Amino acid sequence: MSKQIGVIGAGTMGLGIAYVFAVAGYATTLVEPREDQARLALETIRKQAEKAEQRGKLPAGGAKALVDNVVYAPDVAQLGEGLDLIVEAVPERVELKRAVLASAEETNPVLLASNTSGLSIDTLAASLRRPECFLGLHFFNPVWSMPLLEIVRGAATSEVALAQARTAAEEIGKETIVVRDAPGFATSRLGVAIGLEAMRMLEDGVAAAEDIDRAMELGYRHPMGPLRLTDLVGLDVRLDIAQHLTKSFGPRFEPPQILVDKVAAGELGRKSGKGFYDWSNG
Repeated sequence: MSKQIGVIGAGTMGLGIAYVFAVAGYATTLVEPREDQARLALETIRKQAEKAEQRGKLPAGGAKALVDNVVYAPDVAQLGEGLDLIVEAVPERVELKRAVLASAEETNPVLLASNTSGLSIDTLAASLRRPECFLGLHFFNPVWSMPLLEIVRGAATSEVALAQARTAAEEIGKETIVVRDAPGFATSRLGVAIGLEAMRMLEDGVAAAEDIDRAMELGYRHPMGPLRLTDLVGLDVRLDIAQHLTKSFGPRFEPPQILVDKVAAGELGRKSGKGFYDWSNG
C-alpha cells in the first residue's frame, strides 16, 4: 500500500509539494476550500506532469498516473485518519497556520509539518497536543526542481519525527539541512539579507536590476540573481519575512522603501505579472 500525504493549501507551494510527493508514489490529497483555486492547482499539476513526461523525467504514461494519484478535498476534516504525513502550506500568518495545524492534528497523522520560510516552529507548536510529531519543512520554489529541503526542528520535535522527515525527503529526491528554530532559519535569513541589499542598490541607482542580478550569477555563480528570485518567491512574502526578521534582529533587516511601495501597489512579482521585472508575457 502506498504512503499517504495530505497537503493543505493549493497555492504555488502547496501544489508543488503535492506534485513531488505524487511523483514519489504517495497517494496525495490536496486540501483547498476555494474550488477555483483547487481546479487551477490541479491543472498546473497536470501540465507540469505532461512537460516532465515529454522531457523523459516521467515514464510513458507517467503523467496520467501522477494526476490520478492526486485528489482534491475542500476541507481538512475530509483527510483520512492516520496519514503518513500532512504538510500545511497556507499563507504565512501565525494564527491561520495554528488553526489549520490544530485541525490537521485531529486526523492523527504520523508526522505533521508546516511549510514556512520563517515563522517560529515552537510558536506554531504551542497549541498542538503532540508537538513531538511536528516540525518545519521549508520547500523552495519551484518545488519540483529545487533540490533543497530545510528541516526545522522545534524544541519538542522528537528524533523519530526528524528521522521520518529525512526519509520523506529522500523519497522525493531532496537534499536536506537540519536547523534549529531560530528567526529566518538558515536559508531565509541569508537569502533575504542579500535580496534586501540588492533592492537598496536598485534604489540608490547603483545599477539596473538585470545588471545587479547578472553580477551575482556570473561573479558568484548564483543560479539566479536576488531580484529575479524575489519576483519568483513573491515580494509580499519577502516583505513579511523582512518585517519578521526586523523584530528579531533590528534595523539591518528593515525592508527598503522600494519593496514596501511595490507590495502596496500590488506588484508582487511573477504571480501578479510585475515585480522587479515584467512577467506579463509569462
